[in-house]
Amino acid sequence: MAKRKKPKYKIGDTVVITIYGTVGRVTDVKWLDGKYVYEVNKSDGLFIEEALQLLSEYDGTIMEQEQIDIEYKFFIGDLVQVAGYGADLFKVVGFRTEIWRYKDDAWEDVIYELSRVSDGEWLEAGEEELTLVADAESADTFIQKLGLLYLVNKQEKPTKNPNLQNMVRKSEFEEIERKKEKKELIDNLLDIFNDYRILYELFHDQEYYQVMRVILRKLESLVSNDGKSHV
Repeated sequence: MAKRKKPKYKIGDTVVITIYGTVGRVTDVKWLDGKYVYEVNKSDGLFIEEALQLLSEYDGTIMEQEQIDIEYKFFIGDLVQVAGYGADLFKVVGFRTEIWRYKDDAWEDVIYELSRVSDGEWLEAGEEELTLVADAESADTFIQKLGLLYLVNKQEKPTKNPNLQNMVRKSEFEEIERKKEKKELIDNLLDIFNDYRILYELFHDQEYYQVMRVILRKLESLVSNDGKSHV
């Protein structure tokens, strides 16, 4: 039986993958179908000896591999507001990085995929358009505390009272109900605002401040637009 020859490269050798011109380190050596194959940088692919060359012996052009470090400001589950969408609240459901490279310029864009809390409408926005309202851990608690039933901009139909409608025309009855609901909504928002104002004055936590901002924008919308949401 012929003695198996030794592998040309060993684990730890710095080699060039000649077909790509990229540099890596041998992380495993395997015997496959009568020849040695090499794992480089723990990648899934395996390379035959002819595809590799020791860096110290390589005289071709080395392709530099760029390492990009992206710092994300928002994460999946975070509750945010979007510039141009007033007091509407959105949840981050995904994000991606778009890498742009040109001869004389280079940049990276982080795009966030959002879902509006009130109706699930999908939206994409850049990092600079977003303001954090609550992180993923506290988002659901934040929504509940804020009384989202009042903030989703769903207009509930007034309960019909046959006896009352016999006395008042339908349109007048609906106007009375609308004003009543609006007053209740404003009162609830003011109660929540005062609670958070006290918390903010005590602890100076930015999360409390964000709640106050959301409530003030909603109150402004109610006063100026009769409770109708305009984007």
